[in-house]
Amino acid sequence: MWRIKNVRLAAAACRALPDGHATKVARTSLPTMACRHLHSQKAAVASCLDKHDWRTSSRRVTVAMAALGLGAALVSLSAAHMEGMHAAADLPLKEGMDELETIVPGAFKPELPTYKLAEVASHASIRDGGVWVVYKNGVYDVSKFIGKHPGGTKILLAAGKSIEPFWQIYAAHNHTDVHAILEGLRVGNLDQDDVKALEEEQLKKFGDGPYANDPERNPLFKINASQPFNAEPPAELLTESFITPNDLFFVRNHLPVPDIDPSTFKLDISGLGIRSGNPDQPNTVSFTLDELKNNFKQHTIVTTIQCAGNRRAEMSAIKPVKGLSWDTTAVSTATWTGVLLSDVLAYVGVSEAQHCRAFPTACPTCSNLPLDPNGRSTADCPTTIEHCHLEGLDKDPTGQCYGASIPISTALDPRKDVLLAYSMNGEPIPRDHGFPLRAIVPGTVGARNVKFLGRVVLAHEEYQGFWQQKDYRGFSPMVDYSTPDFGAFAGPSIQELPVQSAITEPKPSGVWPPEGSEEVDVMTIKGYAWSGGGRNIIRVDVSLDGGQTWREATLDPMGMRQKYNRAWAWTPWTLDVDIDDATTHVNLVCKAVDSSYNVQPDSIGPIWNMRGVLNNAWHRVDVTIQKPPPSDADSNDTEKSDK
Repeated sequence: MWRIKNVRLAAAACRALPDGHATKVARTSLPTMACRHLHSQKAAVASCLDKHDWRTSSRRVTVAMAALGLGAALVSLSAAHMEGMHAAADLPLKEGMDELETIVPGAFKPELPTYKLAEVASHASIRDGGVWVVYKNGVYDVSKFIGKHPGGTKILLAAGKSIEPFWQIYAAHNHTDVHAILEGLRVGNLDQDDVKALEEEQLKKFGDGPYANDPERNPLFKINASQPFNAEPPAELLTESFITPNDLFFVRNHLPVPDIDPSTFKLDISGLGIRSGNPDQPNTVSFTLDELKNNFKQHTIVTTIQCAGNRRAEMSAIKPVKGLSWDTTAVSTATWTGVLLSDVLAYVGVSEAQHCRAFPTACPTCSNLPLDPNGRSTADCPTTIEHCHLEGLDKDPTGQCYGASIPISTALDPRKDVLLAYSMNGEPIPRDHGFPLRAIVPGTVGARNVKFLGRVVLAHEEYQGFWQQKDYRGFSPMVDYSTPDFGAFAGPSIQELPVQSAITEPKPSGVWPPEGSEEVDVMTIKGYAWSGGGRNIIRVDVSLDGGQTWREATLDPMGMRQKYNRAWAWTPWTLDVDIDDATTHVNLVCKAVDSSYNVQPDSIGPIWNMRGVLNNAWHRVDVTIQKPPPSDADSNDTEKSDK
């Protein structure tokens, strides 16, 4: 099936090509993909790199490559550089595949001119004769790529400089296909003295690399990316206890883990409505870690954090998506201790009672909707506080940090239990999870639970950083990376997550009973259920026959004890089922129902999206039953009972 799907994708790619070229690609690519499916995408790329295709129908080739599921970065690169693609564009099919395998980005090329770093630096804008960047020994003109860069104009931060520090941190660039197209933008070599100077500068700044100082991790993790580190625990260990141990809590990092000295740490709070009493900084207040601990009431909550991409791997099996291949365990539960964000904001002058106006006379309107079509509401007033920005202290080479925002109504409502947390499961928060301070936003997607929290800003507009504006948004199933201006179809930023459940035991495609198990007649099925926004789990249904018939699982009492609409933690569940000797296979399915009677959809197709987020379809696990033959002792007992 895997091969068939890729052949179909290739056929779709061929249909997008100009007349005459489709036949050529079909003759060459399709047999290659049917026989050598592991290299299918590279074969299709190489065939599409025919120089006539690049220059005569750039948009169709872009659609073809998108149909092959090569990802946003490659599609964007291809669209930007159809013209002037000399190295990669001239590769014939067979040689093209070999070249993609062996290309070394940034290698010295004696046939190209040499430039000093000062000359590269003078090309920092299109007005300066083009935007040039450096990678190792190579000099590249990326002028035509700026408008297509998946990270937006962030690429201009490297204008006239080396892109290597960025690629070390954003490791997704280190892909053979991206390297091949980058080399198509090559204009020269960098002077060797400057190459050495940059290497020394990098060594001085990063040592063995920006990730060299990352903490040690649990060897049991399934690693989805090593730089930045992203990993999840084994499913069978996740539901061993209601609280996830710190060293098994899933890890989602966007940048290198900072090493922060708690004795010098300060949290800055600024923006609309903040009153500091300091004439030099009237709208900014800073707190040390000790001041937060000593000046505000301590609160402890138990909450589950789930990544937006949890279960993305299942969605990828339907149609390729962009993102880390998370399984079912990008979700964990911990006890968090800290101070309420609402208490701290009230202390600096902003409380739930008056947040609709940043200042007493800011806006005469305080209704949630205009009373007539031409009227105004609070959303129209630029001085009202609508959002709470949360910025971390993890940074890229330019000083850009990870950041997000939540609605101000969430931040100010004490019933939402938003914490500035400094303790996780009774210990200082581990570095991988946000030491020394983390924003804990219960019931909200993990992306808004900002780690290494260093700054809180109250504003009218949503946070403008990349991960708030360009990532963690839903899309319609009809939109993919071949859709022109696909970003215009993005939905609102994800906040609360939909109802979710998954099976953690037995394992997918596994054999039951496990080797060495003494229980061979009763299968224990385990899993978790959770819903965003504090909605309680009221039922979990489990099927053994793919969804034709259902049984109700037993819900964990701890999960059931949570307050109505403040059920921040998951509800583990179990179900014991008798397995008779005639059963050889079971198709397990689970689905949860929350207190608003939201139910999981039965399949992924209608909720598929190109980012692979928000997958909450029924979770399915196929299990083969292979009971061990009865032992001699069992046979003797049977014979005696018959007599």
